[in-house]
Amino acid sequence: MAKVLAVCRSERKGTQKHPLPQAELRANHGIVGDAHAGPWHRQVSLLGIESVRKVQERISFPLKPGDFAENILTEGICLYALPVGTRLRIGPALAEVTQIGKECHYGCAIRQAAGDCVMPREGIFVRVLEGGIVRPGDPIAVEEGPEAADPAAQAAGQEK
Repeated sequence: MAKVLAVCRSERKGTQKHPLPQAELRANHGIVGDAHAGPWHRQVSLLGIESVRKVQERISFPLKPGDFAENILTEGICLYALPVGTRLRIGPALAEVTQIGKECHYGCAIRQAAGDCVMPREGIFVRVLEGGIVRPGDPIAVEEGPEAADPAAQAAGQEK
C-alpha cells in the first residue's frame, strides 16, 4: 500500500523543508505555511523514498525528509509514472497531478547539499482539490486516471 512517510514545509522558496507531525492541505492553496502555497499549479510537491534511496547510495551523509524540498515524502507508488491529470487521495485530501519534474535553478541549495537533485527527474507537483490534515502513515490512492484501474501499474515504474 502506498503511504505518506513525511510531510514537510519551508517558509522560503529554494530551501530544504523540515518535517512536521502533520500539515493542513488547503483546497486551491497547498500546505498552509509553505512558501510554495498559493493559487497556482505547483501547490504541493511529492517525492518517493525510492528516488531518495538512489541518491543516498552515492553519498556519505544521511538524507532526511525535506532535503529535496519535497512537501510529501511517499512510499510504494511510482509518482513520476503518473500522468498529468491523475487524481490522488492523500489521507483525507484530494489532489491532481499538474507537473512531473521541474527545472533545477542555478545555485540550488538542495543540489549543493546532496550532490544531486532528483526532484527535476522524479518529483511531481499537485494542486489541492479537497483539503484535509495529512500525517505520516496516511494512505495514498490513485482515484482517477489511467493508473486507477490497474493498481499493479502504480508499482510497475518503481523498478526503473
